[in-house]
Amino acid sequence: MEKNLFAPSELIINKDGSIFHLHLKPKNLADKIILVGDPGRVALVASHFEDIECEVANREFRTITGRYRGKRITVQSTGIGCDNVDIVVNEMDALANIDFETRQEKDELRQLTFVRIGTCGGLQPNTPIGTYVASVKSIGFDGLLNFYGGRNEMSDLDFEEQFKKQVEWEPQLGNPYVANADPGLLDRIASDDMVRGVTIACGGFFGPQGRRLRLPLADPDLNSKIEKFSYQGLRITNFEMESSALAGLSNLMGHKAMTCCMVIANRLAGEANANYKNTIDGLIERVLERI
Repeated sequence: MEKNLFAPSELIINKDGSIFHLHLKPKNLADKIILVGDPGRVALVASHFEDIECEVANREFRTITGRYRGKRITVQSTGIGCDNVDIVVNEMDALANIDFETRQEKDELRQLTFVRIGTCGGLQPNTPIGTYVASVKSIGFDGLLNFYGGRNEMSDLDFEEQFKKQVEWEPQLGNPYVANADPGLLDRIASDDMVRGVTIACGGFFGPQGRRLRLPLADPDLNSKIEKFSYQGLRITNFEMESSALAGLSNLMGHKAMTCCMVIANRLAGEANANYKNTIDGLIERVLERI
């Protein structure tokens, strides 16, 4: 079968042979990848490395590849939002699975492992500030996966329908999708010391997460309905902004992915910790040991 040829307009390669946004070359990418939102957190993760192989930065995308206890790991910042995760995962998949010389897909899939380390808002009494939450499922409010073929085959459609029914979802908000973490990776990273639950990835920090400043909310009761949602023994545990795109795209591409977050605000209790940066290192160390 004839291979697809990816035109310069579809796969943009810089003059130095690096991918358009990340400015990485194929040789810079490890099979094990830790994703963080904050570019400043890349250095915190890499501070645990024994040696650093390369360091690249462009816009909000900062990358360090090095070794931790013999494991070659790339740590990559995504910035905020599922749209940025779309760029990062697609470009990393291209680095791994497209030959930049021929612009054709390689014969064998190189499977990547993604673990996102982030922060989130807790939604249940068992997710107080400081809790580590591992996302078994992620509900995407962002709509990103709706633009890709195979969306329905990847999604948990029964869970999706139950969610829309129980929270009285308005169609004008777009269609949410439900993506699963890789089960084996989830067990290895979450082990027995993280709360496992369902994460909502929101398309914004304020209105989409039920925060009201000067603008009124379309559905002021949406958060309370989300907190009460239950299906097959699973509750919605937390809000963040990237997990659904990571899980969904990885499933479609044949990679392994999961998200684990530290709770820095509990919406139920109305509490927040703005000085979390000094305490997230504990979660980083666990992921580095288990990835």
